[in-house]
Amino acid sequence: MSEDSAILLATAQRNRLVKALGRVAKQDSAALRQVYEMTSAKLFGVCLRICADRDEAEDILQDVYIKIWDRAGRFDPMRASPITWLCTIARNTAIDSRRAKGGAVLLPETAAYHVADTARSADLVIEDDQQRARIFECLDGLDAQHSASIRAAFFNGLTYADLAEHMKVPLGTMKSWIRRGMQQLKACLGNG
Repeated sequence: MSEDSAILLATAQRNRLVKALGRVAKQDSAALRQVYEMTSAKLFGVCLRICADRDEAEDILQDVYIKIWDRAGRFDPMRASPITWLCTIARNTAIDSRRAKGGAVLLPETAAYHVADTARSADLVIEDDQQRARIFECLDGLDAQHSASIRAAFFNGLTYADLAEHMKVPLGTMKSWIRRGMQQLKACLGNG
């Protein structure tokens, strides 16, 4: 498959997901089923990585799709890609669940290899790779403290309190680092 064909396929897949989310916003249950079929493997992996328990990840995933059903009207494709928006919901739901249980346990990254991902298509892989490369390029341009804090919070699922304790800084300082870093990251991504 040529690069142009792959890009067209990725764009079509993204547009399909955007349209499905638009229909979910109108309470179309068939559209929610479509969103689930297109994204459940990836969102389950996010939940499992953060909560470290397969049964709990399945419960969290159910909560994630309830939130998607309730919040689909808030999705704005001009502000974020649909998969980024959905992963943010999954990540936040999993972190909230972990906080409620009082634990901070993460599975090793190799545990993700055992999660079935039959719905993954080449166009989504290409879109994710391009987006990931741009994010890492922008992250590398940040101050080292901001970059390390954002990476640990968003890629490893650590809370601000966990990070502050680990880096031996006050919680307010950690929040400021991440807020400033996110502002710089947003500016960088907006210019790319």
